[in-house]
Amino acid sequence: MKMKTALSIAGSDSSGGAGIQADLKTMTMNGVFGMTAITALTAQNTIGVTAIQEVTPEFLEKQIDAVFTDIRPDAVKIGMVSDSQLIRVIGKKLRQYEAENIVVDPVMIATSNARLIKTEAVETLVEELFPIATLVTPNISEASALAEMEIQSVSDMEKAAKKIHETYGCAVLLKGGHSINDANDLLYEKGKVCWFEGKRIDNPNTHGTGCTLSSAIASNLAKGMSLEDAIRQAKEYISMILEAMLDLGKGSGPMNHGADYKGKYAN
Repeated sequence: MKMKTALSIAGSDSSGGAGIQADLKTMTMNGVFGMTAITALTAQNTIGVTAIQEVTPEFLEKQIDAVFTDIRPDAVKIGMVSDSQLIRVIGKKLRQYEAENIVVDPVMIATSNARLIKTEAVETLVEELFPIATLVTPNISEASALAEMEIQSVSDMEKAAKKIHETYGCAVLLKGGHSINDANDLLYEKGKVCWFEGKRIDNPNTHGTGCTLSSAIASNLAKGMSLEDAIRQAKEYISMILEAMLDLGKGSGPMNHGADYKGKYAN
């Protein structure tokens, strides 16, 4: 049987805990063949980002062409893209190739609070990529910016997710986090609200959790799962790796992809 494939369009994380490195590990552990189109090189670790070097729009376009003209991806995950020109290239090429199962993680701020996208690029992001996305996965701070409202409660989460969906037409997975409702996430799709409960795990190793969740969802969509099932299994996967409690760095520590992995998600 032909192996399913997924493309990560995102930045590189030199510490290996986030970005394309996290995406490739996640895709592999979830049983799909991962490919990449790199938007930027970053010098970063679990403590912070010290430098970002973007690729040129022309080079990003060549990377995407190289993938789609040979090993067409069954799903696409889009992570850190900090420049408007690069975002436009991604939108143009995904429309050209009629890409399916597009998951957009609107990476604006790193776990370390470093800003990862230029202010003017946010408008381009929502105009170019949200309308073609199967799912967008903002966290609380990102959803607050996108919906232009303060989110302080479960009710606010539902209002913000609905507003983003109605504005751009894409399904929205609003990640709750411990600050509002433990680890519960909200899916808003076509007027329907679906909550995904998560276990609160006291683990400081959270560098790359957003990248991991979105690439796990994309992997599951590539395998033909429904959106709800793809999210549910992705949350189970991320809970499993957080429970492994790997500690590597002086800071928050990169995530452990695949520790005590029993192959449950590879099928």
